[in-house]
Amino acid sequence: MFDNKGLTAEEVRESRARFGENVLTPPEKPSLWLLYVEKYKDPIIKILLFAACVSLALSFFEGNYIETIGIFIAIFLATTIGFYFEIDAAKKFDVLTALGEEQPVKVMRDGKVTQIKRRDVVVGDIVLIEPGDEIPADGELISSVNLQIDESQLTGEPIAEKQPHPQPLSIEERGVNTSDFENNSSQDNITSFDNNPQDTALPSPRWRGVGGEAAYPAHVVLRSTMVMNGRGMFRVTKVGDATEIGKVQRKSTEQTDVETPLNQQLGKLAKVINKLGFGLSITAFVVFLLHDILTNPLWHSGDYVGMAEIVLQYFMMTVTLIVMAVPEGLPMAVTLSLALNMRRMLKSNNLVRKLHASETMGAVTVICTDKTGTLTQNRMRVSEMVCFGENNLLQTSIALNTTAYLNSESGESGIGNPTEIALLLWLKDQGTDYAELRQRHKIISQQPFSTESKFMATTVEIDGAEHTFVKGAPEIVMNMCDDTNDRPAAEQKLLDWQRHAQRTLAFAIDNKLVAITAISDPIREGVPEAIKQCNKAGIRIKMVTGDTEATAKEIARLAGLQTGGEYISGEEWSQMTDEEAYNAAPNIAIMYRARPTDKQRLVEMLQKHGEVVAVTGDGTNDAPALHYAHVGLSLGSSTSVAKEASDMTLLDDSFSSIVSAVKWGRSLYKNIQRFLYFQLVVNVAALLLVLGGSIIGTEMPLTVTQILWVNLIMDTFAAMALASLPAQDEVMDEQPRRQSDFILSRSIVKNIIATGVTFFVICFAFFCYIMFFDDDPGVKGNDLTMFFNVFVMLQFWNLFNAKQLGSKQSAFKGLTKNRGFLFVLAMIFGGQVLIVECGGEMFRTVHLSPQIWLITIAATSVVAIFGEIIRRFANKYNH
Repeated sequence: MFDNKGLTAEEVRESRARFGENVLTPPEKPSLWLLYVEKYKDPIIKILLFAACVSLALSFFEGNYIETIGIFIAIFLATTIGFYFEIDAAKKFDVLTALGEEQPVKVMRDGKVTQIKRRDVVVGDIVLIEPGDEIPADGELISSVNLQIDESQLTGEPIAEKQPHPQPLSIEERGVNTSDFENNSSQDNITSFDNNPQDTALPSPRWRGVGGEAAYPAHVVLRSTMVMNGRGMFRVTKVGDATEIGKVQRKSTEQTDVETPLNQQLGKLAKVINKLGFGLSITAFVVFLLHDILTNPLWHSGDYVGMAEIVLQYFMMTVTLIVMAVPEGLPMAVTLSLALNMRRMLKSNNLVRKLHASETMGAVTVICTDKTGTLTQNRMRVSEMVCFGENNLLQTSIALNTTAYLNSESGESGIGNPTEIALLLWLKDQGTDYAELRQRHKIISQQPFSTESKFMATTVEIDGAEHTFVKGAPEIVMNMCDDTNDRPAAEQKLLDWQRHAQRTLAFAIDNKLVAITAISDPIREGVPEAIKQCNKAGIRIKMVTGDTEATAKEIARLAGLQTGGEYISGEEWSQMTDEEAYNAAPNIAIMYRARPTDKQRLVEMLQKHGEVVAVTGDGTNDAPALHYAHVGLSLGSSTSVAKEASDMTLLDDSFSSIVSAVKWGRSLYKNIQRFLYFQLVVNVAALLLVLGGSIIGTEMPLTVTQILWVNLIMDTFAAMALASLPAQDEVMDEQPRRQSDFILSRSIVKNIIATGVTFFVICFAFFCYIMFFDDDPGVKGNDLTMFFNVFVMLQFWNLFNAKQLGSKQSAFKGLTKNRGFLFVLAMIFGGQVLIVECGGEMFRTVHLSPQIWLITIAATSVVAIFGEIIRRFANKYNH
């Protein structure tokens, strides 16, 4: 079972049966009951509960509990609906989290290198690792070359040097009885090291660690740590919950919630509204109570019960005003918008890992993109190979000085670096078996490729003589070689290739230049059109690549990048002072020969200019910039390090998906603005009506239960309707919003005030008519029901205007395709009919005839018609 050829299929099944799958058991979740109770701790719900208690107190005096019951029902509905959507969102997150167990792992099985899912790794598997890989399970190194691993997940140490034990441990030294290994059911018999760092550093028969200062022995690799440099091979000893990270996860129950920038902005808005609501309500209470004291003879009598009733009446009015001022539907609208947006973006190949990314994409002003894999297809093939002189070791040098593998099944694809796969495919076309060459010759030492050195070197023994093979960036490799007559011709050929956007490499053997090659990587389909849309949307694209200036320029030309800015090399950029870099950053169009720190520094300088920066990348070298950006966009084919550092993953590796993400992000912001407009219009109109009714000294035009229907249930439906609106292409015609912009623009505020006051004037005039000027003036159930119905139907038709807020298109365009919006409209209308016809004493309503219903619907529809006229006029004016 410890054969380096890996496990057989039968051994894999036996190991999985004994030790289980390589999956971490998720932490225990709180009970649904506790989650539901948490909803009642919301400050807004507390205010509503307070209002219900006041209503209950009044009921003791009046002997009518119907209204109190209605308030409690409304609260129950609000909390339950919020709870349902929260649970639904949690389920979606669980599904997305499970995708992490599907990431590919390179293993040796039956003597062949193959890729399997991380969850399918078993004890005894031999795993191959290289830069960018996430260690899939705990294990012991068999071999390594300059292996460095980021163990910060467990120890806080970003870099740990790793190497096999100088004296490989026998099975007996591991403390494993061979018969136990064949038949036991305890994974701890394979290896056993305590997760106490002090214990693991001590010499022991089981852990003869290298480097006693480290938290974990140098020959041990651990799940969830990242390979930063070098390569290696290790045998799996523990999987799933038995791994160190599994132990840590079981001991950790801490849950954290990061507040998104949007929520911070909405929080500020809620505070402003709450302050205004409380201030207005308290002022109204004091004014009305003083007015009553000065004008009502009751206050000069000894009827203290009557006085208390008046105080409670005004107090109830105050609480009602507070309830109306609080934006109850706001949390629901945000939750729904984010959840629906995340699901829809997944359908368009954008896997949102961090929720804030879906909103922030709408505000992006600059995208710093890499070249390979994002703008190009990352499907590389050798297009031309030029050799210099006679050298029969070139093919051997390519086979041994690479770490990739060809797929044993198809032979047309591979595992590892795409450039190296292209070289191995070229060897295959030449009739050379790279695997046979690797087995035949002994590697003495190897320096892996890194983004800093830009070359890879391998020293091997061939026929008793040592040879050093080097491949890498031509300018680096040629500077390492002795001068020859071939160099001028090589440089001219390289320049010609680079001008045609081909990746170039040079090969040297024992300080002698032996060959150069061109590797092509065509532009991705749809990239020029996607970049054109980004430019139209006011988003600037900056390309940051490790390739040469000539290659970068040609790719930029083919992709349609606006190249009017400056071209700068990574070396020039790194030599700038912070002040010089700050001044230069906005004007940079292309940065070539860039290193990881160069990309990160560019992002930092752009952010200091107030830019909202998105970064695309697929390699480990892109991770710092991905992490530092406002939105990090990794590719579906990215390394694990890049994915871990990113906020979103483009599953189809397409730059076009970025355009889709921007469109969804902008539409999300618009939808929340539309909901705020709709809700605040309702609140302004209702507030003014309650105050107006109190001023003329009549019964409140709207009861508490009616107001709660409008504010809670209807707002929840509105949140569903507006959050379900699809992304609109017209948002890509606008410029990005500024970070300093308040979510309610001046035009939206004016619209809210104008519409809210208009609704108040209409409703208040109607209320005054039925109270004072009707043929039979006074409070009548039929008239008050009609008033309530008019008020609600005004909001119903205004939902069409909210749907098109900030748009010049008709609200009825494509309406039949928006089933979610139509469904919510039906629910609102159906709910209103039910309340009017069946609400009775609880909602202070009576039956209305079909004729009155038709008149009400037709009269209030003027709101939607007027909105259509305004939009059409605005559209014609702009044209």
